[in-house]
This record gives sequence, C-alpha cells and structure tokens, in this order.
Amino acid sequence: MKVTVVGAGAVGASCAEYIAIKNFASEVVLLDIKEGFAEGKAMDLMQTASLNGFDTKITGTTGDYSKTAGSDIAVITSGIPRKPGMTREELIGINAGIVKEVSSNIVKHSPDVILIVVSNPMDTMTYLASKVTGLPKHRIIGMGGALDSARFKYRLAEALEAPISDVDGMVIGGHSDKGMVPLTRLATRNSVPASEFISEERLMQVMEDTKVGGATLTKLLGTSAWYAPGAAVSGLVQAIACDQKKIFPCSVVLDGEYGLSDLCIGVPVVLGRNGIEKIVEINLDAVEKAKLAESAEGVKATNALLDA
Repeated sequence: MKVTVVGAGAVGASCAEYIAIKNFASEVVLLDIKEGFAEGKAMDLMQTASLNGFDTKITGTTGDYSKTAGSDIAVITSGIPRKPGMTREELIGINAGIVKEVSSNIVKHSPDVILIVVSNPMDTMTYLASKVTGLPKHRIIGMGGALDSARFKYRLAEALEAPISDVDGMVIGGHSDKGMVPLTRLATRNSVPASEFISEERLMQVMEDTKVGGATLTKLLGTSAWYAPGAAVSGLVQAIACDQKKIFPCSVVLDGEYGLSDLCIGVPVVLGRNGIEKIVEINLDAVEKAKLAESAEGVKATNALLDA
C-alpha cells in the first residue's frame, strides 16, 4: 500500500506520522514545492521508526510527481493555512490553483488513485478536484466531516464529563463555521442519548463550540491546527487501505442523495478498499434537513467563486 501526501507542512507531516505509526502502509511519499523540505521531514520521521516501532518507509521529494507513481491513496494538504480572523472561504483564490495542479499531476502518475482532499475551503476544493480529474465519485473524498465530528465528540465528552470513548456523535454539512450541522439529536453516551444527561441549552453550546472549533484553534495558535486534521486523515486512509468498512462523515459528490446534486458536502459514508463503498442516507428531522439545505447553498455560493 503506497500513500502520497502532498504538502509537507504541519498537517501533511502529522498525517504522514500517524499513518506510519499505525504501520499499515508499506510506503508514504511526502511531496512539497519547497526545496529539501519534504526530504527533511521524511528523514526526521524515519529517524523515529525504531523508537515508535514502525516499518513504513517514508520518503520525500521536491515537486517530482514521478516519485508518487502507483499510489493507492493520495492526500492533498497543500495550500495556504488560515490565519486568525480568516474564513476558510477566503483561501479559495490561491488554493484553487494549487489543488487543480496537484490533483492533475497525481492522477497523471496514479490513474487508479483514491484522492483525499484537506485543502480549504475543503468542500469546494473536493468539488474542484472531482471536476479537474474526472475520477469516479467513489474515489474523491473530502476530509472535513471526520475532523468536525472528532471536535464534536471532544466537546460532548467535555460537557458530559465522560471519557471520550463513551461518546459518539456526527457532524454533517459543509466544513465551515456556518455550514456545519452537528447532529445533537443523535449524539450519545454509550448508546444513551446525550440529552438524557445534559440540558438542551448545554447541547446547543456544544454545537456552537464545535462549529467554531477550527477558528478557536487558529486564534490560539496563530495558524490552522494540525494534530487533529492529521489524525482525521490517517483514520480515513486506514479505513480504505485496510478495507475496514467504517462509517465516517466525508465531503462527497452527491447526485440526488439527501435531495442535493452537483456539489460536494459532508454526509456519512462507508469507507473501504474502493474508497466510498456507500453513501448512508440517515433519517433527518425537519430542522436538520433545513440546516443541511442551507449549508448546501453556502457551499454552492463558494463553488461559484471558482468561475469568478
């Protein structure tokens, strides 16, 4: 199993590290445009192999896509990160050009690849990668929902004063502060509805804290987060590589599912060796449907900026 990670910055390096530590891939290739950067990150990570007990080979390259040939999965993290006060949508001008070039080069050398897009605005960048590459919809995946759901579960565990292993919850919709739809109604603690333990007001606070999870970290760190995004990506990669048939909310191309078409947005999917094995259509109530529809309009508005 060969995995390529494009962008050797904080998110890309964390992604490569988590994949290597889980020891399911034979090779991880880091690619970056900055001279020597990916090579240095790869060398640094390889020097942890004996300490962390993994046999995955990590190599780096400066812009040489031939080194990525034969990749089973490729992750696109490249692009400029958010700064405090910036929205994900403000990154579209620069990142669209980067994602277009990267996705084209990846598919040129690995025509059977499954693409995972991390670059922001993530739903629009996933849509762009789909249009540019022409890959079938089951091989184009946006990471956002997996990360947003992890942040949701963190906030739920905090509110419930429970171990996070007891908590489950999901975020659908767009990967943006306004577009996320945390499904508080379906959130549970060990299969018991979270609403049995905390008030509706506290649940609403959990939802709002989740929606600004990325912005909160950007304000604290001065740039985008990297540990949780890297872990979220590695979870998706492992589910595909190991054919785990796990359910994650991911940004995917919709053709009528949930009443939506011609966009990529976060919904639950089953991930396995073929990429998206199935789009899971869960029963949403009227409020959740309305929020998802509103989120979709926001994503489409951002998509329209691609042609501006």
